[in-house]
Amino acid sequence: MLVGNRALLAEHGVSLPPKQLPERDAASETLVAHNGKLLGAIVVADSLRPEAREAIDALRRMHLVTVLLTGDAVSVAKSVAGTLGIVEVHADLLPEDKRAMVERLVKQGKVVAMVGDGINDAPALSEANVGVAMGSGTDVARESADVVLLGNNLARFVDTIAIARQTRRIIWQNFTGTIAVDTIGIVLAAFGFLNPLLAAFIHVASELIFILNSARLLPGAPHLTAAVPFPAYAQPKHG
Repeated sequence: MLVGNRALLAEHGVSLPPKQLPERDAASETLVAHNGKLLGAIVVADSLRPEAREAIDALRRMHLVTVLLTGDAVSVAKSVAGTLGIVEVHADLLPEDKRAMVERLVKQGKVVAMVGDGINDAPALSEANVGVAMGSGTDVARESADVVLLGNNLARFVDTIAIARQTRRIIWQNFTGTIAVDTIGIVLAAFGFLNPLLAAFIHVASELIFILNSARLLPGAPHLTAAVPFPAYAQPKHG
């Protein structure tokens, strides 16, 4: 008994007449053969996660380029990509192919975030600038990733990027504000306008402003939105 894709059966000399099996745009076929003869096919179709399209649209609004890397057949990958609005698709990939693709993007100077949950995603997760594993994924994927998201919801990945961008923006605001306050203090002191009482007031007031600015990241703060676009690539999973 031999079970696998067309390439595997062809390697073992199984005759596969063209168009013998029905073509399914959004399904993968697993062929079954015995004693060199094709017995039939098992067709498996994946259903998209309900939040997938919304997550991809949100990433696009953040000016992120999304690339679909999958081991599924080309027809399945194109069908999923068309539904999600993903332009760049790479299908029929082995784990090493995914890793090589991510490595090429990194060498091109791209900031690459790889999202995956399977054993086949582990090499690419470790190669990316930031590997993101879904909490419901395999142990190998979680161990290979830099970030593990709780649950299996792609919307959490979007929220993570939004929080990271907001955090970066607040850090730069506080850093810039500190430099500005210190510069003003030095100028005032140089011209004799800064007495100890005024210096203490400026120091305490500026620190309070920076703390309140950072407090916007606390839970319950207004919804975070991306503010500092940067190039990145992500692989959404489906099924």
